[in-house]
Amino acid sequence: MLRNTRLTVVVVLGVGVVMLSAAGLGEMLPGRDGALASAVIKNADGQAVGSLQLEDAGNGKSKITVGVTNLPVGYHGFHVHAKGVCDPHSTDPATGSPFFSAGGHFDLGSHPHDHHTGDLPSLLVGADGTGTASVVTDRFRASQLFDGDGSAVVIHALADNHANIPDRYRNAEGAAGPDAETLTAGDSGRRIACGVISGS
Repeated sequence: MLRNTRLTVVVVLGVGVVMLSAAGLGEMLPGRDGALASAVIKNADGQAVGSLQLEDAGNGKSKITVGVTNLPVGYHGFHVHAKGVCDPHSTDPATGSPFFSAGGHFDLGSHPHDHHTGDLPSLLVGADGTGTASVVTDRFRASQLFDGDGSAVVIHALADNHANIPDRYRNAEGAAGPDAETLTAGDSGRRIACGVISGS
């Protein structure tokens, strides 16, 4: 029996279990005593559009919980990036995307997308501009995000295809499979929001 109108979808992916829902921002991230790290996520105009908390999930795993509001409806690429700098005036020379200061995807190695350490499932935003997600991953621990240049969480304009390009498609060179852009960021497009991850 339906008890309310909120829709919750559970998706099982390689990095863990993701819960996506439309909710009011006030419901998204209740206070948690176990938070090891957090971030305030802002758009390119400097307005807060969400927040993130990272907790120890045990057994070498980390739990990431994010809540957003006032974002475009649909799926958005959602990743941990390599540098803890969210400067909206730092733009990608090729695309003009803001938050170029956050660097590429956080990675403890030389992995292609979607095997970067900081690659996460796409974030679903509902028709009211809000969304939440909770992800459990064994790819990193909170302490690893606080290296010399820190880290940031970035939300992109488009969905992340996770480099899932079947061989029937061709890249610009005519070869089967993903092209360089897909292997870098999953064709998730411009960076529309960013938050520096800091210790709680």
